[in-house]
Amino acid sequence: MADSGNKTLACRSFWKAGAFEVSSTPNQSLPDGLESFDFDRARVHPKFLHTNATSHKWAFGAIAELLDNAVDEICHGATFIKVDKTTNQKDGSPMLLFQDDGGGMDPEGIRQCMSLGFSSKRSKTTIGQYGNGFKTSTMRLGADAIVFTRAVHEGQETMSIGLLSYTFLRRTMKDDIIVPMLDFKMEGGQLVPLVYTCLEEWDSSLKILNEWSPFSSEEELLQQFEDVGSHGTKVLIYNLWMNDDGLLELDFDDDDEDILLRDQSNSNTGWSRFHKEIVQHHISHRLRFSLRAYISILYMRKFTNFKIILRGEPVEQVNIADEMKFKKVVTYKPQVGVDSESVTVRTTIGFAKEAPVLGIFGVNVYHKNRLIMPFWKVLQEGSSRGRSVLGVLEANFIEPAHDKQDFERTPLFIRLETKLRQIIVDYWKENCHLIGYQGSTGKSTKATPQKAQPQKSPRANMASPHDSSKCGTNIDNGQENNMPPANPQAEDEEVGSMDSFDPNMIHILAEENIELFSRRDELRARDTQLRNTIAELEKELEEVRTKSAQIAAELQCRRLDSSLSNFANQNG
Repeated sequence: MADSGNKTLACRSFWKAGAFEVSSTPNQSLPDGLESFDFDRARVHPKFLHTNATSHKWAFGAIAELLDNAVDEICHGATFIKVDKTTNQKDGSPMLLFQDDGGGMDPEGIRQCMSLGFSSKRSKTTIGQYGNGFKTSTMRLGADAIVFTRAVHEGQETMSIGLLSYTFLRRTMKDDIIVPMLDFKMEGGQLVPLVYTCLEEWDSSLKILNEWSPFSSEEELLQQFEDVGSHGTKVLIYNLWMNDDGLLELDFDDDDEDILLRDQSNSNTGWSRFHKEIVQHHISHRLRFSLRAYISILYMRKFTNFKIILRGEPVEQVNIADEMKFKKVVTYKPQVGVDSESVTVRTTIGFAKEAPVLGIFGVNVYHKNRLIMPFWKVLQEGSSRGRSVLGVLEANFIEPAHDKQDFERTPLFIRLETKLRQIIVDYWKENCHLIGYQGSTGKSTKATPQKAQPQKSPRANMASPHDSSKCGTNIDNGQENNMPPANPQAEDEEVGSMDSFDPNMIHILAEENIELFSRRDELRARDTQLRNTIAELEKELEEVRTKSAQIAAELQCRRLDSSLSNFANQNG
């Protein structure tokens, strides 16, 4: 696909990039006499970098890992993390930028960061703990990553650069992971190389960085520290992965203030016309392909002095509990172990604001403030019980999986699932009448064709709560499914004693429907107005540019006439 001068892998699809043959003969030689130097290295084959990164099934999960690193730096003074697109000046390709103003890393710290499985985080509040997130996340997003970090440790200011390059290791046929690094220190007000062994090793690392990074000289590398400040870290991920169609997995073009997942942004089939527009704008749907939507609920508690800035605009955090109506808090005390301290878990539960028009439901489970499972379904999809019920809880008593997108199905987790199911069913029994359903006994009954028929609603464009094939939309671990219709032939189908829709709520739902569509029309009108304003401003700008060019030309002519006049006077 690419020649050797482009410094890219032959295969740019992440899920295929690990399929290459490993040489049976160890290749210990390094080019240009590098074999005599003891590089910082993890004693594993480069192919493991790709294998390790497959723990992230979802690209946004990898981005969340890098955000976690910045959030953990809040205790060291971090006030922001920037996520943005920038350009590789060598080949014009896009790069993904992460930059924070945390404490940064000294030379020892960046070596720990680049090592596999090392973690110095032991706090009960920090999110990172496995010492693997940086490697898995960067390698899941792109083939190569370069880190610039500045720190002040024990009065000594240092600047370090490290390169984790799958392309370099693959293209040069290495059988060991080599991580070239450069370190500098401030000495007498001057920046000088920090050499641990010999200057030749330092020069060799610089040569690899200049050849395989986006920067061609030491000066260009050091320029990357200009906007870092007195302390902080900048990560650039380049040679970003592509999908099977040869397009970047991450879409930077469709929204200037967002990063989208290209292969999931258009998966919107299966909804009725009435619900389609509402569903598409609901966060439970948008988080699957919109990074801004996902980040907005990624952390349970809102930050006070910290911002996540995505493509130049701060992300507005959303507390899912604020998106509920008829809320209540249920306390749960799980049995975590014989010798463990007692734990109390508070689950906030309520109906979605859109209930009952939209059947979004699920429990959002956080761990140490970080979202692990968004809109997790703990009830059967086909049951009307639990429809439109949302929940939020922080489960710090169980450990998440390594990709922080799920929990292992331990007995403790299974007991949590059972408890949440009970909480939702009890809440539904007590409160379903508030959104227009009649009371339910909650007993399972055998469904028959007569019992399974939904009540007819006079509104032709409004699906019945029981017609789940038309109005149910759910998310399970990032996958969206439509609620299947009741099966009349099922032997033991749970139908919640056939909760029925209250006809008295029809006029209320009609008013809500009218209000939603009115709001939509207002937003469309505002969008049209903004577009017209932009067009007018662009026209004015063009006129100003034309006038400016005319004035500049006239001024040039006057200067020329003046020069000719002065010349004539001097030679007259």
